[in-house]
Amino acid sequence: MRRLGVRDADVEDVCQRVFEFVHRQLPQFRGDARLTTWLFEIVRRVVSDHRRSAYEQRRDLHEPAEVGSAATQEGAVGMSEARVLLDRLIEDLDDDKRIVFVLCELDGMPVKEVAELVDAPVQTVYSRLHAARERLERGVRRLAGGDA
Repeated sequence: MRRLGVRDADVEDVCQRVFEFVHRQLPQFRGDARLTTWLFEIVRRVVSDHRRSAYEQRRDLHEPAEVGSAATQEGAVGMSEARVLLDRLIEDLDDDKRIVFVLCELDGMPVKEVAELVDAPVQTVYSRLHAARERLERGVRRLAGGDA
């Protein structure tokens, strides 16, 4: 869920909301779609609602750096900063592009499976993935002071 835009501190609360929603809606599940598709749509909606909430928008976007004991302090800070940067760039994507990017690039899911999960044609998933990659690349160039 964190990769879909939920802060680490909020993951448990959002998971709880998903479980509560599934518990209430499970008797109405007719089996028209695969269970995983149905569950993914619930997660997507709950995460989207959470991200749009006024409470979440008022919160500070920066999390404290996490330093691992095995890495050097400098390397750990660099990795933490890179993670925060990637999270911020991913957060700027619209929901459709973010979901496709996270599932394909970060979770390594095949495009065909992603298309089934998001109930979209395979070509649409490729298009969203391409657009997400381009937008992230422009964001990195902009932040690095290069051309945009």
